[in-house]
Amino acid sequence: MRALLVLFSLMLSMSLSAAEKLQVVTSFSILADMTQQVGGDHIQITNMVGPDADAHTYEPTPDDAKALLKARLIIKNGLGFEPWLDRLVTSTETKAAVISASHGVIPRSLDEDGETIPDPHAWHNLANTELYISNITKALIAADPSNKTDYEHNGQAYLKKIYALLAEAKAKLGSLPPGNRKIVTSHDAFGYLGQAYGIDFMAPQGLSTEREPSAAEVAALITQIRQAKVKAVFMENIKDARLLKQIADESGAHIGGTLYSDALAATGPASTFAGLFEYNLNTLYEALSKP
Repeated sequence: MRALLVLFSLMLSMSLSAAEKLQVVTSFSILADMTQQVGGDHIQITNMVGPDADAHTYEPTPDDAKALLKARLIIKNGLGFEPWLDRLVTSTETKAAVISASHGVIPRSLDEDGETIPDPHAWHNLANTELYISNITKALIAADPSNKTDYEHNGQAYLKKIYALLAEAKAKLGSLPPGNRKIVTSHDAFGYLGQAYGIDFMAPQGLSTEREPSAAEVAALITQIRQAKVKAVFMENIKDARLLKQIADESGAHIGGTLYSDALAATGPASTFAGLFEYNLNTLYEALSKP
């Protein structure tokens, strides 16, 4: 009888602690992982766009609306990445605090269809990732100040991993031969990485995957690949690979592998953000390091 009482008490305390966790909604899988790394056991995350899914074309569900109403904190990327989330926040009239993890980033800007728009894929430059972690840490502390010490400790521990990756990226990508710094991906998601390490990323699609490239745009890219003697074409985990395979076949560039752009992998080494960055780094290095 005493053992049963102890077990019941333990189960009750566990359910209470789960209920007391800070309820956080994240917009997509990369932010979910960053937030979990900082929040640890003190938070309960509901993530909207899952692994291997495309946030550009996501359509929110009724469950997403319910999650926003239960949340105390909503973390989005910002820079125009999730207009569907902004609309959902407005329509639900959630009382949760909403923060942009990219706050403070100096955005790349591109002209698309006669309009200048910011590039939202800022997480691919680890210098920006430092800002993401800082913004997430501050937001968790503001929403749950009683666990400030743990959030700060977790944030600093996570930053150490990011700094180690930053050193590895500088060593590997900085050593690429000058002629091997032009590559092709499905959409224009890696501009910040290219900006940081002097790599020219070309893509048939622009910053968003919503608009399909025209036949003329694909043909122009194939011509550009041939003229620039591009070494490799890389698939993306969120995109159908058929168009890229066609471009590789017609241009003579070889398939360099798969890169993880806007989403984590469901399993494997790229299922965390740190793992994603390291996987992309090694994939690029292996394909481009040969003279």
